[in-house]
Amino acid sequence: MNPLTRFIFELQEISVLIWRSFVSLFTQPRYVGEWIKQMDLIGVGSLPIVLLTGFFTGGVLVLQTFPTLEYYSIQNEAGRSVATSLIRELGPVLSALMVSGRIGSAIAAELGSMVVSQQIDAMRAFGTDPNRKLVAPRLLALIFMLPLLTVAADIFGLIGGAMVANQLYNQEVSVFVNSARNGIQIADIIGGVVKPIFFGLVIGSVACHKGLSTTGGTVGVGKSTTNSVVIASIWVIIFDFFLSKALQYLLDMGRI
Repeated sequence: MNPLTRFIFELQEISVLIWRSFVSLFTQPRYVGEWIKQMDLIGVGSLPIVLLTGFFTGGVLVLQTFPTLEYYSIQNEAGRSVATSLIRELGPVLSALMVSGRIGSAIAAELGSMVVSQQIDAMRAFGTDPNRKLVAPRLLALIFMLPLLTVAADIFGLIGGAMVANQLYNQEVSVFVNSARNGIQIADIIGGVVKPIFFGLVIGSVACHKGLSTTGGTVGVGKSTTNSVVIASIWVIIFDFFLSKALQYLLDMGRI
């Protein structure tokens, strides 16, 4: 099978997987306990790495841009540059990539292990729908929790930027905060929350599909895990471009 045909077939399978999981949310049983469990594992479990990423991303943005801004005597706008970069672009993308590496791989490995050990077949034999029991809670948790993780990363990124500007360049925190506040627009916040919703859907659907389509025993589990992270990360970056363009058109985010 050539790569294009394989891509079309996988896209079709992922689309069907998403649709079946979405439909299952409106019928019984709903496995609410599993939803809450996945939200805890994905949201709370990913919080430290996302906060750390956001904090040091904000810090390095100031570290790299402040000397240039100072050269043009606009160093008081450092907060604006950090806030705009984080909220519009870096916060959603970096949070999604971190979650893809941590959660996407875990989902693919878990579901792949269940496939090769025939637990999925046993669930079907007992009348349990794997899409309803396993896929839907993970998709829902990623769609709901990734925007919250992104907001947390943005906040800690601004904190990291303010600390670097204050400690290394002696800029008052109030100056940084006022600059960041003036640079944040409602359209930026909306775009920074909308993007992670789609990123969560991409990560969850790719990870679940790769896990459930695992073949080749334990070796296949490793391949599915690797493919899940790589493919989800690539699609996050591709989707980011088109979402950014769409949001610029819909929300006029291109205007500063």
